[in-house]
Amino acid sequence: MSKHIFTACLGTETHTWAPLPTDTKAYEDTYLVRGGQHPEAINMFGVPLVMWRERAEARGWRVTEGLCAFATPSGLTVKRTHEAFRDEIVEKLKAAMPVDAVLLSLHGAMVADGYDDCEEDLVSAIRAVVGPDVPIGCELDLHCHISRRFVEQVTAFVIYKEYPHVDFAARAEEVWTLIEGTLEGRLNPVISMFDCRMIGLFHTTRDPMRGFVDAMSALEGRDGVLSVSLGHGFPWANIPHVGARVAVITDGRKDAGDALAEELGRELWSLRGEITPPYIDLDDAIARARSTDVRPVVFADIADNPGGGAAGDSTFIARALIEAGIADAAVGGIWDPMAVEICRGAGAGARLGLRLGGKAGPWSGAPLDLQVTVTGVFDDMITEGLGGSKRRLGDTVTVSADGIEFIVHSKRTQNVHPNYFADAGIDFAAKKVLVVKSMQHFYSNYAAVSDHVHYVSTPGVVDHDIRRLPLERAARPVWPLDDDPWAPNAARPW
Repeated sequence: MSKHIFTACLGTETHTWAPLPTDTKAYEDTYLVRGGQHPEAINMFGVPLVMWRERAEARGWRVTEGLCAFATPSGLTVKRTHEAFRDEIVEKLKAAMPVDAVLLSLHGAMVADGYDDCEEDLVSAIRAVVGPDVPIGCELDLHCHISRRFVEQVTAFVIYKEYPHVDFAARAEEVWTLIEGTLEGRLNPVISMFDCRMIGLFHTTRDPMRGFVDAMSALEGRDGVLSVSLGHGFPWANIPHVGARVAVITDGRKDAGDALAEELGRELWSLRGEITPPYIDLDDAIARARSTDVRPVVFADIADNPGGGAAGDSTFIARALIEAGIADAAVGGIWDPMAVEICRGAGAGARLGLRLGGKAGPWSGAPLDLQVTVTGVFDDMITEGLGGSKRRLGDTVTVSADGIEFIVHSKRTQNVHPNYFADAGIDFAAKKVLVVKSMQHFYSNYAAVSDHVHYVSTPGVVDHDIRRLPLERAARPVWPLDDDPWAPNAARPW
């Protein structure tokens, strides 16, 4: 029998004390698609909707696609923006009724003014429309928050396993398999959760986290286990349910799922001291660049990562390179729409004085006052993203000063691939130092071109010292804000 599937996407990753609010234009500037009219350059959060349509139509099933909206991470989403997008999705669903299933591409860490958990708000509104029996399946980013009410409203959800998030397409397939099996009566997904009582950032590219993820994946398909996920949480969100949680979906085996989720969660807790990522300070980074002849050395400006809510216009590393006399470097990039417009007006080949970066606030550092040469001008530049997806830099220019080339762009995005430099005409492999504005998504692609990749801790909005973060609303006890959240009588509401 033919089925009718409804799909939609709404998401961003919210840094709740970041300086730039996430308004409607932020979604328009990143990815906003209606009626399934996806461009050739598909954002990674749009990919699941395209895949689900293909899978459904291959079976002769009908698909209605609602809004697909995603914004580059930043501060709180404006209340009216969230409510307008939520209501648009719900109204489209009402018009499509009856439907047999709902599939959602979400992030999981979207917070709006007045809404601690936008995903919970959206799925609750959808459940109110479709009733208790229609399956709702969701794909979530690894840095998601998972509330109890969200779990109560959905049939199944799958979280990315990899950080960098190179597996979003594979996880979309997993969501489809779970909901397809549910519709056909072959599967009875039951969700088990365990709160790990941890707030942190955990890279899956190195052991022991790598081994943990591999072991987690190996459990799937055995003993009635359909899916195993770890939601790392997003540490820069001052909400009650921030933190890591294990999700196990079994085929009707709730008790076994509960036990497995707790076993995995306590194993993660035991690894906490080993899975915290390694960082170096700026002085150490400069010293390392000076002490090697290897090219390129890669500096990740983790505290100014636009993918974590920072503006992307920090000048700390660039200033240190200039003051240290380290030339033959490239900074990719600086978000500065004003500087872009000035340089576009001057044109390629022009020489001018330019105030660059440092505009969004004190955490961006002081602006760089440079004598620059405009070396390239690009209209609405699009470059490589994760897993074959695309990222928009908007109107972009390249400028050179003091032996350093800067990519300056008008739309906020992080640098996850060396093509970010190559597409702007920069020979990245020949540079002494590459500076990338990213926290971890850059790692796999840049580790392929350099054995000297360093996570550099500078002042910035995305501070990596969890104990310094203003998380006064986080449910306590939780590590590392509390040394032993498992102490007797240390109850933690979830």
